Amino acid sequence: MSLSPSPRLPRGPRRRSLLASAAGAALLAGCTGGPGSGEAGAGPSAVERARARAARDSEELAARYAAVIAAHPGLAERLRPLREEVVRHAEAFGGVRAASPTASGTAAGTAASPSASVRAAGPANDSDGSDAVPADEKGALALLAGAERKLAGRRTEALLDVPGESARLLASVAAAGAAHVFLLTEG
Repeated sequence: MSLSPSPRLPRGPRRRSLLASAAGAALLAGCTGGPGSGEAGAGPSAVERARARAARDSEELAARYAAVIAAHPGLAERLRPLREEVVRHAEAFGGVRAASPTASGTAAGTAASPSASVRAAGPANDSDGSDAVPADEKGALALLAGAERKLAGRRTEALLDVPGESARLLASVAAAGAAHVFLLTEG
């Protein structure tokens, strides 16, 4: 009797592989020069710039989540935990806490009604420049997944530019973003 492969093949990245890749990147980046090492660009100003950009990127992503939640209330239960995590990422990088979407559909100064759009400069921009929340839920989830994917990739690239703890934080948040992509595209 031959053994057949499992009928349910696992999809997406495994938690261990996400953590291992993030940890490996953090270790590599953490071993590079830091303040006082004599390397150019490793001083506090480079770290401060990287943290400010990461905070701003997370705040913009949180605003995009808020707009999607307001436009598609049926997705709120699924998206609120992810948005709250993105807000915590912004705080970890030194950003300010964004307000939660209210029943009226506004968040952090972003008007968000079912036909609203969100200004998404930076990581959440689509390649076509569109910033409107798609009318269908599947399109809205794809919009968020694309924004998370782009931001996770940019943060992974930025690991080379920052030392130690900042690199570890970037790696951790990039891994969380990759996990968000998986959660947004599954189910």
